[in-house]
Amino acid sequence: MSRSLKKGPYVDERLLEKVLSLKKDEKKIIKTWARHSTISPEMVGYTFGVHNGKEFVAVYVSEDMVGHKLGEFSPTTKFSRHGGRMQREIEAGAEQKEAAKVEQPASVKPAAKK
Repeated sequence: MSRSLKKGPYVDERLLEKVLSLKKDEKKIIKTWARHSTISPEMVGYTFGVHNGKEFVAVYVSEDMVGHKLGEFSPTTKFSRHGGRMQREIEAGAEQKEAAKVEQPASVKPAAKK
């Protein structure tokens, strides 16, 4: 559920103070735990270290990100892969294609018969 339009977007006050105190040309990472904070236009061009529960993930804010939350760009879980028989077959097919490419290089031409 989204936030009420009457209230406006939530931006963490301490985070906004840190952004406004920095100069635009400074390349300092601003560490934050405020994943729920909405990205405002003042944050564009800065790099944030957003905590994902284990470490700080560097997020460079661009104009396209305005209106989204900081936590959207710092995943909390690591995607390994989907399992099952179908996935194993896909991976086996990809390995066979790579093996075929390695066995016969494109630069070697077969000898012509006379």
